[in-house]
Amino acid sequence: MDIINAIILGIVEGITEFLPISSTGHLIIFNQFFSFSEQFQNTFDVVIQLGAIMSVVFYFWKRIYPFQTTISPEQKNVIYDLWKKTIVAVIPAIILGGLFGSKIQQYLFNPATVAIMLFIGGIALIIIENQKRKENINSTIEITYKVALYIGLIQTLSMLPGTSRSAATIIGALLLGSNRVVAAEFSFFLAIPTMFAASVYSLYKHGVAFQNNELLLLIIGFVTSFIVAFFVIKMFMKFISTHNFKSFGYYRIVLAIAVILFLYVIK
Repeated sequence: MDIINAIILGIVEGITEFLPISSTGHLIIFNQFFSFSEQFQNTFDVVIQLGAIMSVVFYFWKRIYPFQTTISPEQKNVIYDLWKKTIVAVIPAIILGGLFGSKIQQYLFNPATVAIMLFIGGIALIIIENQKRKENINSTIEITYKVALYIGLIQTLSMLPGTSRSAATIIGALLLGSNRVVAAEFSFFLAIPTMFAASVYSLYKHGVAFQNNELLLLIIGFVTSFIVAFFVIKMFMKFISTHNFKSFGYYRIVLAIAVILFLYVIK
């Protein structure tokens, strides 16, 4: 049964981490039905999140690795510049996460908060897609340090479970003039330092807790999350090249209503 739980939660993380539908929110919901001991659960969540992070690194390797021998000095400078912008963008999350992360996790990591933020985020995605926007940023190269910082500030809203880091950064980028593909790409790039920092912070706060017989579960969760996330990224980038984000907004609203009904009517 534990192996099945590991596979299910790895799939959930892989599907939801980079879509604007909140992986944390989905894990909180699914942990009501598929979970491990409280001590091991945190370690497992961090490990499957690292699996998802590695899928981004693998997928965008040629876009983010500056030491390739086959690229020109100009291309290397573009990659260095991209990393500088992502570092600028991640600073607000590091500061505010360090100050308030524990309190938010203590008091707000529950299905009710998830439902509320899923609903609000869904409405926001639909409203933004219904508005006429100027798309004057058509490449990640065109994202300025100022825009990167603003996106990073908006990303801090995702500290609230159910908001979605992906949704927050995509909404921020769209509001600041990015087209959909650029918004998604920068969200992926920003995920690498943000999620890595969050994982390190979580391990520092809670430690690493697993027994020898649980190592297999960590490996299964990591591999499952990595594989699923890789293919989700590939399909997502293809999808948004011809579609908008409204469908994700509608999904969030439906899920929020379902969670509320389960909590206060069915349960």
